[in-house]
Amino acid sequence: MPTPNHPTLLHHGGTSGVTGSCHQLVADEAHSLLVDCGLFQGEDAAADAFRQLSVDFDITTVQALVVTHVHIDHIGRLPYLLAAGYRGPILCSPPSARLLPLVIEDALKVGFTRDADLIQRFLEQVEGQLQPLPYGQWHTVADTPDLSLRVRLERAGHILGSAYVKVAWQDKRRGREQRIVFSGDLGAPHTPLLPAPRSPHHADWLILESTYGDRLHGNRTNRQQALGKAIARALENDGTVIIPAFSIGRTQELLYELEDLIHAGGSPWADLEIIVDSPLAARFTQVYRQLKPWWNAEAKKRLQAGRRPLGFENLYTVDSHEEHLQTVAYLARTGRPAVVLAASGMAAGGRVVNYLKAMLGSEQHQVLFVGYQAAGTPGRDIQQYGPRGGWVMLDGERYTIRAGVSTVSGYSGHADQRDLVGFVRRMKRWPSRIRLVHGEPAARQALGDALRGLYAGRGLEVVIEGMGKGHWARDRHSRLV
Repeated sequence: MPTPNHPTLLHHGGTSGVTGSCHQLVADEAHSLLVDCGLFQGEDAAADAFRQLSVDFDITTVQALVVTHVHIDHIGRLPYLLAAGYRGPILCSPPSARLLPLVIEDALKVGFTRDADLIQRFLEQVEGQLQPLPYGQWHTVADTPDLSLRVRLERAGHILGSAYVKVAWQDKRRGREQRIVFSGDLGAPHTPLLPAPRSPHHADWLILESTYGDRLHGNRTNRQQALGKAIARALENDGTVIIPAFSIGRTQELLYELEDLIHAGGSPWADLEIIVDSPLAARFTQVYRQLKPWWNAEAKKRLQAGRRPLGFENLYTVDSHEEHLQTVAYLARTGRPAVVLAASGMAAGGRVVNYLKAMLGSEQHQVLFVGYQAAGTPGRDIQQYGPRGGWVMLDGERYTIRAGVSTVSGYSGHADQRDLVGFVRRMKRWPSRIRLVHGEPAARQALGDALRGLYAGRGLEVVIEGMGKGHWARDRHSRLV
């Protein structure tokens, strides 16, 4: 039976940085809900990785795992969760249900095993637990004489299939109700293929991401033009433009806008090769094409006009590892102009590392960042030290950075401070408690200040997670829910 202390929140990641998101809503002593179960990356990863990844919290009360989206920092610990004995439903949007097995298969190959039979058995178990939940539809997780617990997914605009989670909690005995919202990762306006997120009508308690809580993006409406100019400048040196990009989400957005630049015509676009060197990204792109019903109106309009936003003529994919090595060597040797999209997005592994090893030492080439680079990743080091002629460690070796390094803003898949505050402002009834997660300390603190400024005397408690045990901040007008 719920007590006056319920509902409560436990965090198993996503509070001291921007990775490892995993939040447990405890509805009562016998029922809880898990929102995401992500992998730690960059500086968030502990030296004792196995201990950090192991699921050492009680899962016996977990009625359902809700997946906000399929990025690895939100689902990467799923194998460990299942290994710990979780056999309940995995709730996610229909697009996420299509994409999640691909991400998990890749994670298993990288971090667990290459045994094809073992991977297949695990994927069959995952697919048996997956329960696609259409956007905008309430789903009952628990219904007892004492408690009602329901969830509902709404579009988050971060990647295809991403969602924020509404939770309706009810203590039937006492007649108490709470509406809790988990933001997951919120997208920004003007994201290719995706409609912008719409705020919920109200929330009593909001668990809000803060990745870009301390900054504003560049003009997103002009970002395609900025991308085109950056690539054109880089190609003047007859070199390769290396774009580290996540296999899911960012790669497809970039292809969409590169197709538009090619469609507009003119030099250097007519004969420019766009190379996707990632088998996983190619598979995701194929699934994206199959998920057209979830594209936004503008993308559907292009399809109706006979265009192929994710499958244009100048697009080439590299499949085998042998072909990958040949492509790296050929581009490094010949200097043939090309744009290469390769994972990982923070240059922390994957095929992009081989391109960087081969090309960072030459002024002929260019590294173009279009997304967030977490502290402790090679991507952050290249972005920070490259313009100064610095160096970066890749696979244990030091590489001097002579290649050009630039960043095109406005391509982040995350909402910025203005968008995050706007997500709250647009609610008809604002939450009285906001808990900030999924952000570096400065970002969480800055967003907390911006939210307190928004409320300006209206009741608000801002809890800034990960700032030390028990750390929280609230203004003098705060009240508890």
